Amino acid sequence: MISQASKTTVIRRRALCSIRQFSNTLKSSQESTSSSPSSEKDQQAKKYYGVLQCIPRNSLRVFRKESAHIRVDQAGELGANYIYMGQYIVLANKYPHLKPVLQHMWDQEIHHHNTFNDLQTRKRVRPSILTPLWKVGAVGMGMGTALISKEAAMACTVAVETVIGGHYNQQLRVLMNQYNDVAIYDKQTGEEIVDKSKIVSDASTSPELSSLKKQISQFRDDELEHLDTAIEHDAKKAVPYILLTEGIKLICRGAIWTAERV
Repeated sequence: MISQASKTTVIRRRALCSIRQFSNTLKSSQESTSSSPSSEKDQQAKKYYGVLQCIPRNSLRVFRKESAHIRVDQAGELGANYIYMGQYIVLANKYPHLKPVLQHMWDQEIHHHNTFNDLQTRKRVRPSILTPLWKVGAVGMGMGTALISKEAAMACTVAVETVIGGHYNQQLRVLMNQYNDVAIYDKQTGEEIVDKSKIVSDASTSPELSSLKKQISQFRDDELEHLDTAIEHDAKKAVPYILLTEGIKLICRGAIWTAERV
């Protein structure tokens, strides 16, 4: 007869054998899974959206930067809206020939302001805490320069639109260079495109980002149109022109810096 100790030894050996077999099976299964080709959906995703490793790790920093852009643009367009409001109140009846010119520029600023209000709501970006101050200051700037003279009001427009146009140009440079490190793949072959110099800018960015760039570009052109209009209406005849425009530019740059952070 087999002793109790021998039975125990046999059971232990069989159990050890089973564990080893299970371990080998699991290991081979993992190796086959890792070496097997990607599914069709993974290949399609790679063609159109790139690989997962290409997603920027600093997404939180990018989100904060985008929020700052939207917040300062909304505050800037709010300020421009209220500046033209103040100018229109003073100049529209005093100089009837300027009424349609002022109304046209004011209508465009209202459109810009409403657009960024909607974008701010959709993106859930908090407005600047100093929004009431921007409103009071902008109306005061518009009415104050208009009360000096129509030339001073136009000089104010030159200063404000110069700063805003330059600010939009800087934002466009940032948006066009923000995602250059993301891999791009050919839709037909699925291979990564190394030479990106011949790729249209819209093809290398998301539709939302492309739309934002076009929107800012259009608004920038509108602001520069206002600048040209102000120069055509004797802005440079304001006294003292340099002191007035440089002072307003300094105020606008300070407001932009503050609105990005507060």
